[in-house]
Order: sequence, then structure tokens, then C-alpha cells
Amino acid sequence: MVATLRVVLDQVAVVADRDLAAAARDLTDALVATTPDGCQVEALVPAGGEDAAREIAGIAQVKKLALPRRELVAAWQAGIAPAAGGMIHSPSLLAPLVKHDRVHDLDQTVVTVWDLRPWLAPTSLPKSAVGWQKAMLKRAVKHADAVVVPTHAHAERLADLTKLGGRIRVIAGAPPADSAVPFDAASRTRGVGLPADYVLIGGLSREDTARGLGAAADALDADTDLAAVVFSEPAGDPAAVGDLAAAVGIPERRLHVVSASDDADRRSIVSGARVFIEPTRSPVFPWLAIEALALGTPIVAPASPVVSELIAEGGLIIGDVEGPLDGSALSEAVTDAATDSETATRLRVLAADRARSFSWLSSAEKVWQLHADL
Repeated sequence: MVATLRVVLDQVAVVADRDLAAAARDLTDALVATTPDGCQVEALVPAGGEDAAREIAGIAQVKKLALPRRELVAAWQAGIAPAAGGMIHSPSLLAPLVKHDRVHDLDQTVVTVWDLRPWLAPTSLPKSAVGWQKAMLKRAVKHADAVVVPTHAHAERLADLTKLGGRIRVIAGAPPADSAVPFDAASRTRGVGLPADYVLIGGLSREDTARGLGAAADALDADTDLAAVVFSEPAGDPAAVGDLAAAVGIPERRLHVVSASDDADRRSIVSGARVFIEPTRSPVFPWLAIEALALGTPIVAPASPVVSELIAEGGLIIGDVEGPLDGSALSEAVTDAATDSETATRLRVLAADRARSFSWLSSAEKVWQLHADL
């Protein structure tokens, strides 16, 4: 008898979140690569999403559900899950979370929570997203056999928010499977209008962008060749970013707000930065910072439970996880990383070394073990 792990691939079929889509794809690839003897991987996709799932080599079957994505989201939120069952793993909260019998029918459902902002910082997200996430977590508390989170910091906060008890499991995410610096990285960064020397600012909100720009301002003063670069998503309107930059003394000519729809362009921009600033202190998995680690980019970040656990010795973590942000110390660290070659070289080595702690193959093996334990 073959045991089938059915992976919900909504985020591959319909890319609502770029990083989560890549994570779902890379995790599924790794699950296929690490499949134990006597097991196989099947994809569960909304109607119309089967083509994207078939691009993942080694999937035994692509099971197309009867409903398109939007209708499926509504049905599963309402607890309507016809033909649900089996061993189901979702890289997100989207899953058929209904009553089932794990002991007699061997049905089990595992979901994943990457972002706790809907509960801890709800004003930073659209109301619709907050409402859906909260509703699905309530269903998970009632019906999920396990809920996967990427860090122990997530696990502690989720345990405080819910009555999941011992059902919370920690399995980290990883950089994109293709994390090599493109051979034409320099021409790619020039192609999107970037100068040779820049500081890259990450983050998830206007507040994060403002914090990152503030931390970069002194470095730009110390080196007039430097520019500040912000990705247009999720920072928002370039004009609004320009206002934030002007408020900390960064002139328009030294600010670049770019988009990177191509994955190779994004890797080129991240790898080409003198330093990557991860300004967020929010309880969310920092995908771009993990990618920066894999690309060997020097990282500076204010301390937070999530970032401090993940980046650890792989970057300059400033301050205390529970204390207020020390803006001056953060600015000094960014300036040092961006203008001192010895510091930059050391941080590149530390970042690349820390990146070895994250692997989709390792994560996939833990997913298989989790389902075996259940």
C-alpha cells in the first residue's frame, strides 16, 4: 500500500504572494526528492491550477478540485470540504479543515502559519486578509492535527494566542532553491537603473521603510557614491517612499524605488548591495533576509524575536529583542557595514555560513517525519 502526501498548491497555481508561492513550489520539490519508500506526493489544486502544479517534476498525480480558487477559499473557510481526506499538508492556512478521523481513517491535516501580524499587528494588513487568516486559524485550532511555524519565536506567540497545545511544530523555511548570483548580475542591476554602490532596504510596511531609510541616511552621508534602494513591493507608491527619504535627508537623486518581477533580477539586486537592511520587527518570516544570507550579502537588522533567531550570528543584530529600537546604534552599524571593507568581508562570510542552516530538503524531511509521527 502506497502512502500519499497530498500538498495544497494554491500558491503555485495562483500567485497571491510571491515568496509564499516560491516556498510552496520549493517545499514540494523537496518533498518529492525526499519521499520515503512506499510513499508518494500528490498535488491538490483549485480548478484551473493544474498546469502550474504539473511543472513540478515527480508528482504522482495532480488532483484538480471542483471549485476555482476564489470559491474554494470561501468553501474551505466555511468548513465545506467535499472529497477531503487523506494525508494533507498545506504550506499556508488554506486547507480543508474539517472534522476527520486520524486514528481509523488515517486522515490528517497540517497547515502552516508564516505571519502573525493578523493577530499582533492587524492594522499593517488589509482587513480582508486579517479576517480570513483569523477565521482559518480558528478552524485549524478545531481540526488541524498540527500547525507548522518557521521559528520558535512564532511557536511561543502562537501558543499564547491559541489552544493548540502540543500541536505546534517548528519547521523553518529556506532561501529559494535557486539562490545563485546570476552571471550577468551587474548588467541586470544597471538595466533597472541602479548605480554600482547602494544600500538595499527590506521591510513589509511604510514604518519599516521609514526605519530602514533612517538607518541608511548616515551611510549615504559618509559615502557620497552610495544610493538607497527600496523594492516597490511592499513599500508602496514611489512618491510616498520619496517623502520618507526626504524626511531623513536622502535626496531624490540618491533614492531608487525598483520592481523586480524577474527572480534573477531580484537576486542580482540583493547580491549587489553593499549591505541589506532588514528593518522589520514584525512576527513574520523574513523571506528577503533569508535570501540575502544565501547570496552572501552583509545584513544589519534591529533585534526582534524572529530576526534574531533566524539571522543570529549571520549578520549585525542591533539592540535587545524586548527593548526599544536604538536608532543611532542601527545607523552606526549600517555605516560600518557599508563603508568598511573588512567589516563587509566578515559579514559576507558570516551570512553565507549561516545560510547553510536553511535547506528545503531538510525542511521536507521534517515534514515527512511530522506526518509519520501523526
